[in-house]
Amino acid sequence: MRMARLGAALAAMLTMTPGAGAGQDRTALILDRLQHANQWRDHVMVVAHRAGGLQGGKARFPENSLAAIEDAISAGAEMIEVDVRRSKDGTFIVMHDSWLDRTTTCRGEAAERTVAELKGCRLVIEAGRVETNEAVSTLAELLVVTRGRILVNVDNKLGTDALPGIIAEARALGMAEQVVVKENIWNDARIAEVGAALRAAGKGFQFMPIIADDAVRDAAFVEKVARTFNSRAMELINWRNGGEALTTNGGALFSTRMRAAAVRGGWHLWANTYAILNKPGGFLAGGRGDELAVAAGMPAESWGFWAERGATIIQTDEPRAAIEWLATKGYRVPYGERRPDLPTTTASIN
Repeated sequence: MRMARLGAALAAMLTMTPGAGAGQDRTALILDRLQHANQWRDHVMVVAHRAGGLQGGKARFPENSLAAIEDAISAGAEMIEVDVRRSKDGTFIVMHDSWLDRTTTCRGEAAERTVAELKGCRLVIEAGRVETNEAVSTLAELLVVTRGRILVNVDNKLGTDALPGIIAEARALGMAEQVVVKENIWNDARIAEVGAALRAAGKGFQFMPIIADDAVRDAAFVEKVARTFNSRAMELINWRNGGEALTTNGGALFSTRMRAAAVRGGWHLWANTYAILNKPGGFLAGGRGDELAVAAGMPAESWGFWAERGATIIQTDEPRAAIEWLATKGYRVPYGERRPDLPTTTASIN
């Protein structure tokens, strides 16, 4: 197990504050760790799923909301994950579902309303359907709020043909590098399809594949995908179908061979621990998800389990709790600490 950094003073340093790094914006510091995985394998970055907003299993902010983003930044998260769809007039909007009913005061399909009409819809905190003053955001509005403060992971809920437009929107704001777009990859045909869409988008952006173990269990295929797209991280999903025992080894996607492939390629292993809507508790992450960490009070068996199996990025609904626990246990390294370049040769012992 990694040696824990003990002491309350040091633990407090382990959470990055928005102003960290004289002369640099916050995202420059985060990008250094994202793009140099092998130098930072003792640091676990935290991604706020749907921008975060849970605390102790209770919703504090609407999902995909600007209020949730502010809280994730305050907590020290390195990245927010948001979902993108289109309005009737073709504008990219931030919303998980295709319909408005669950997350807003409106009803019906989001794609059947213009942006102006969507601005009349108030976001709600799903638990109790508490109405807020916040309206549905466009992708551009969200990006402007996050500029220089946190990375944005875009889950494209549209077809791959939307990727060039999403990337173009980030590029127009001078934020292409700060945005990480992603798509599911499961076979060679899908590699070709996504690759064509990304080539149409041009250069100068970041792409991350999503690999799920219900379709892929071969480390060599994952390594091929990472090499094809020159990805700095691979989102690896461990499904759990029903009520079988907790995973004991992380499954094929968190195997010793996969960790070796990640080191060879210089990319991060990304684990998801959030819950899935309308699924039994622990459905994702081989049963070792946020419910185990928070509701059962066993974070070492959830976040700690995945960190010990090589995950250097964890996506969670509980970013604040995850960051606090990971920092206390030594899985977070203070921002501002520099690492020497990795050696290009190995010293002889002869």
